[in-house]
Amino acid sequence: MASYAQWAAGSRPRTFPAAVAPVVVGTGSAHALGHSDLGLALLALLVSLSLQIGVNYANDYSDGIRGTDESRVGPIRLVGQRLADPANVKLMAFLWFGVAAVCGLALVALSTTWVLLLVGALAIVAAWRYTGGSKPYGYRGLGEVMVFIFFGLVAVLGTTWTQVKDLDLASWAAATGVGAITCAILVANNLRDIPGDTAAGKRTLAVRLGDGRTRVLYVVLITLPLLATAAAALVHPWTLLALAAAPLAYLTVRPVLQGARGRALVPAIGRTGLYQMGFSTLLTIGLALSA
Repeated sequence: MASYAQWAAGSRPRTFPAAVAPVVVGTGSAHALGHSDLGLALLALLVSLSLQIGVNYANDYSDGIRGTDESRVGPIRLVGQRLADPANVKLMAFLWFGVAAVCGLALVALSTTWVLLLVGALAIVAAWRYTGGSKPYGYRGLGEVMVFIFFGLVAVLGTTWTQVKDLDLASWAAATGVGAITCAILVANNLRDIPGDTAAGKRTLAVRLGDGRTRVLYVVLITLPLLATAAAALVHPWTLLALAAAPLAYLTVRPVLQGARGRALVPAIGRTGLYQMGFSTLLTIGLALSA
């Protein structure tokens, strides 16, 4: 039976910046467009965090029962390390999906953005189908695409839309930047796991591209937010503050470019999360100053 500490570790707290960043930036974008709402922002944050925790438990369950997690390094695996009953891990995943659904319903009702109900339903389905179901798209190299869509475009633009019902070039640029870093977190994880995923038959994008090209992709994804900042600055010049995150970007890519493998990539994954929070905070400040 897993302890409370192990259950908490199984939620993978290091991935939480990927859920917080898009809501923070989306709220900053709404403020720049003329109106932000703290209550709606908090509801959006609950939706995003609940989905993140739910997908983490769902991945633990699905990868664990397939045997994919048995030889991996990195965070704790409740099922793969036989610390918890698989059925309980699956239940935990759907409990968090339920929390996301309830908070999402409240969000669209209070903001009268009913079209986002369908988007929210698709987000929950995508969260489960990443590694769950008979044909998980994460096993076919499509994980990064869906992460970019749901934890980048949907999360940022959805947060902005519920608060101000408007979007501009800066909104789309901000969503692109946040989504790129979230993809980079997944790419770094999959780069670390190439040996185990290859042996288990999990054809992630990193497995398909190979070690060298995956490292190039990672660098591109880390650099893209800085380019997106330039696009956002065409509308809101204060967003150029986000370029101050460039030193964090350098520290993030350095171990990847130096050929770190296995456990040596774990700090790089953590730094990617820090880069995301640094970039997102500076970008949000820039958006707020542009109001």
